Amino acid sequence: MFESCAALEHEYDDLERQLADPALHADPASARRVGKRHAQLRPLVDAYRRWQVLGLDEQAARELALEDPDFAAEAEAAAIERAAVAERLTMLLVPRDPLDDKDVILEVKAGEGGQESALFAGDLLRMYLRYAERRGWRTEILDAEESDLGGYKDVQVAVKARGTTEPGEAPYARLKFEGGVHRVQRVPVTESQGRIHTSAAGVLVLPEAEEVDVSIDPNDLRVDVYRSSGPGGQSVNTTDSAVRITHLPTGIVVSCQNEKSQLQNKESALRILRARLLAAAQEAADAEAADARRSQVRTVDRSERVRTYNFPENRIADHRVHYKAHNLDAVLDGDLDAVVEALTEADLAARLAGA
Repeated sequence: MFESCAALEHEYDDLERQLADPALHADPASARRVGKRHAQLRPLVDAYRRWQVLGLDEQAARELALEDPDFAAEAEAAAIERAAVAERLTMLLVPRDPLDDKDVILEVKAGEGGQESALFAGDLLRMYLRYAERRGWRTEILDAEESDLGGYKDVQVAVKARGTTEPGEAPYARLKFEGGVHRVQRVPVTESQGRIHTSAAGVLVLPEAEEVDVSIDPNDLRVDVYRSSGPGGQSVNTTDSAVRITHLPTGIVVSCQNEKSQLQNKESALRILRARLLAAAQEAADAEAADARRSQVRTVDRSERVRTYNFPENRIADHRVHYKAHNLDAVLDGDLDAVVEALTEADLAARLAGA
């Protein structure tokens, strides 16, 4: 039982030796890679070692119980704890999504519902920004197209962890199930007769790709610059600071105009492009992952919802796992953990069933 853990324990010990070598830290990229793998293996190795110790404790207590019955209770307690550790170890050994340790680029896009949809997209953006703040992550608005009433027609934000994270705690692992069509039911600010309207916004979650993950040939890019548009700012409509990049082999187009500098906009656009190319490569390589990502945002249509936010009842409902709670105000303030845990547990159960 747990034969594969011995090799992982050996790898973990080797990683510890590498981390103790000052020469490794002369290369920040290598140090980061080794540190990330070390953090991934630590919970598993700790559980495996605890499982082994409890096995020895149980065996010794049962042998002593042959002479002194008082040791029988100690043996039973060790057996119970060992079974619990074995269950945790089984879960840790389930194959993980290789992208779970990534940061993310998250896009929120208004859909059906006009100005109300754009306002709701703004509410979703604030929800994710507050959730990131609660978890100590850094956020950066890469590009945004605001609506007339203060919402967003389209906004992209980078979400990055600070330092090395524990398995399952990185931004992509926590946010990847947020992708899909989110529906809102409420009385819009534009409604004069108090009627409840239904509108929708789309959320797309992409793992942020590093340059080593995705190689982009500059010859495959067409870069167009144009004058940015939108409210305020001296650079608006005066300089060609906005950038549109077309990846010719795939036809993927990314535009950015959020920054005053053309160079900054180009770098933001390249970050988004790398993320989209990484997601596309993952889809091509893994049919199951492709099905999951295709389920995110096909069209921003109310009928393809993954979650509903009902303001009159202060209710949130995730339709994929039949999750329902009446704390919508807290969720919109960034208290997303209960929803995320429900989705994560359902995914783990599905992977255990398929293991």
